[in-house]
Amino acid sequence: MSKLALKITNLKVNYGAVEALKGISIDVEEGTIVALLGANGAGKTTTLRTISGIVEAQKGTIAYFDEDITNKEAEKIAGLGISQSPEGRHVFRDLNVEENLKVGAFTVKSRKQVQLNLQQVYGYFPVLKERRKQIASTLSGGEQQMLAIGRALMSSPKILLLDEPSLGLAPLIVRDILKIVQDIKKTGVTVIIVEQNAAQTLKIADYAYVLELGTISMHGPASELIHDPKLIQAYLGSH
Repeated sequence: MSKLALKITNLKVNYGAVEALKGISIDVEEGTIVALLGANGAGKTTTLRTISGIVEAQKGTIAYFDEDITNKEAEKIAGLGISQSPEGRHVFRDLNVEENLKVGAFTVKSRKQVQLNLQQVYGYFPVLKERRKQIASTLSGGEQQMLAIGRALMSSPKILLLDEPSLGLAPLIVRDILKIVQDIKKTGVTVIIVEQNAAQTLKIADYAYVLELGTISMHGPASELIHDPKLIQAYLGSH
């Protein structure tokens, strides 16, 4: 039986008087890709930010391989093996590509491991190796997205949180990035991916949760949800 890498139970998060998450529960099996889908303001990014300790939970629990990590400091959560590639990329614009990547390895004590991780990232994203001395602000949007994912991988994560990796990118680049997400999963890394691009994401995910205004409106195996009439109408258009 598969182990749960992450178990979220009855999670509630408020921003002042606004209830961003109204008691959601999510199970993430180890070694799978789980998609969080939904419109803007549904609570997808809040969920990721609460997992990684950036946002405080008012109620509920987050368990990482059975260890309660609810409201732990973000740095400690990163040290345990949860790494996030944030929405909007947020690369260090004045540093070059390789410097950006090495910043992502701040929790890795072994220099040898840092080098191994660097080679692995360059294997996924050969363009980053070509541009390793280039200043991050001069990269294209797609290259910056690759850099943000690469930086998150530098900490040898067990769980990778990806927030809107396809935002603002051309369809061909989106396809490349989602293909690499599948390759990352093959190495045993568990991936939680937040996306508005539901059709593409359901093709690579194992399981999906649909959020609406801070609640989960539906969930199930991605291969089933991709054919669900309600989901098709709401998110997938005419796909």
